[in-house]
Amino acid sequence: MLPDPSSVMLARIQFGAAASFHFLFVPLTLGLAWVMLTMEIAHVRTGREIYKDMVRFWGKLFGINFAMGVLTGLTLEFQFGTNWAYYSQYVGDIFGTPLAIEGLVAFMLESTFLGLFFFGWNKLSKYQHLFATFCLAFGSSLSALFILIANGYMQHPVGSAFNFETMRMETISLLPIFFSRIGQIGFAHTILAGLVTGCVFVLGISSYYIVKKQDLDFAKRSFAIAAGVGIVASFIVMVMGDQNGLIVNEDQHAKLAAMEAEWETQTPPASFNLIAFPSQSEERNLFAIKIPAVLGLLVTHSTDTAIPGIKEIIKTNEARIRRGMTAYKLLVDMRENGATPRTVAAFNEYKDDLGYGLLLKRYTDNVVDATQAQIIKASKDTIPNVAVIYWSFRVMVGFALIMFFMFIYAFLGVIKKTIWEKTWFFRLAVYSIPIPFITCIFGWFVTEHGRQPWTISGVLPTTLSSSSLSVSDLALSLFVFVAFYTALFITELYLMFKYARRGPSSLHLGKYHFETSRGNE
Repeated sequence: MLPDPSSVMLARIQFGAAASFHFLFVPLTLGLAWVMLTMEIAHVRTGREIYKDMVRFWGKLFGINFAMGVLTGLTLEFQFGTNWAYYSQYVGDIFGTPLAIEGLVAFMLESTFLGLFFFGWNKLSKYQHLFATFCLAFGSSLSALFILIANGYMQHPVGSAFNFETMRMETISLLPIFFSRIGQIGFAHTILAGLVTGCVFVLGISSYYIVKKQDLDFAKRSFAIAAGVGIVASFIVMVMGDQNGLIVNEDQHAKLAAMEAEWETQTPPASFNLIAFPSQSEERNLFAIKIPAVLGLLVTHSTDTAIPGIKEIIKTNEARIRRGMTAYKLLVDMRENGATPRTVAAFNEYKDDLGYGLLLKRYTDNVVDATQAQIIKASKDTIPNVAVIYWSFRVMVGFALIMFFMFIYAFLGVIKKTIWEKTWFFRLAVYSIPIPFITCIFGWFVTEHGRQPWTISGVLPTTLSSSSLSVSDLALSLFVFVAFYTALFITELYLMFKYARRGPSSLHLGKYHFETSRGNE
């Protein structure tokens, strides 16, 4: 029985809310760990205690954020069983493998060395502690790798095939899954985005101390490291974004067309819609400012490769839906009458489009006899919300550019020693702390919502993936989730503000601003 559309939507909202709350903490954990490692390398190389104090202080904020990330992340995996039971049954063996490795290997690695990081300062040599910090950062990144491998399978399923006997997707080879281009490039892009987040975080809080004229040596050194690491990270994250765009152009045409509001297939190289107001109902842009040839050069790196427009994609997908209807008919025949060599061979010819046939389940239980109108509706469903994806992508890119130019200004100012009198910039840096978090959320939204209407692209529609839960159950659990996560978020903000305001004085070393007679005046 097809799940109630309202329950599917609530399940999506619940998972999206939980994932968004969780993703507020993830980028900072990923990035701040490597920033701390950079500071500890400086301590080991120079022997200066101030760098050790920097690692310990930023590590305190890291620990708060890490704990909140763990708390918000635990519920996500359980939701696959509670809210997305058919999805778990359909691809659980494939999707669960990288998640299991993440829990058993990566999470245990980072958790173990988190303990050594906090409690090993007086028990380990400086080189041993440096190794512990490296393993903490590496474990955090490894955790992200396995999660993004699982997500990469959802974006572009490889290394698996549908088994008509078990009615499930089954693994053919783990190598294509673990070395998926989307998974690997997505991992690099995410780690670097986290590094940018960590650098903006350190840059902003250090700027606060500079404005307040407290612990200036500590603040300036933290600021300089964040500016140096940040300019490199923000540049490479844009390079990885470019590589990600190339892969999306090859494997996810509908997502790319929505990101760029491309309704028609243009003569290459395609022009770029700098600003556009897309209309899904009219299948056109109501207004657009175009830059000739730029889009083609950006996403194909060539002048002669066409980029499929939305209208062409809809027509292509309509043909795939018809092939999917044939696959569905053959599947029903094999299930009811038994498989023969002829029907198996015929099914294998059409099975790659079975998922497209399943899109018709939204409109009819009898997929084989779907009407032309229903087929057209299903083909248009293969395009995500263009306006939402288009503007979300531009918010992400716009904020990324702002951060890149901030790092350039800060880094050059540190090199020339002209930045320390720029009070306006330090105030700007403080107010910019939320920007990377917003950028990451919008980027994640483009990645996930741009995949709709699929949970597994081309394989399993979202409308078929959820559990058969009542609307009231989902509404109640959604309320509880939002209330609990909001409480955690408020707690995070309270603790972060508390310790960030006190700065290194929170280490109780007796030598910083709030612990000296000058700081107590």
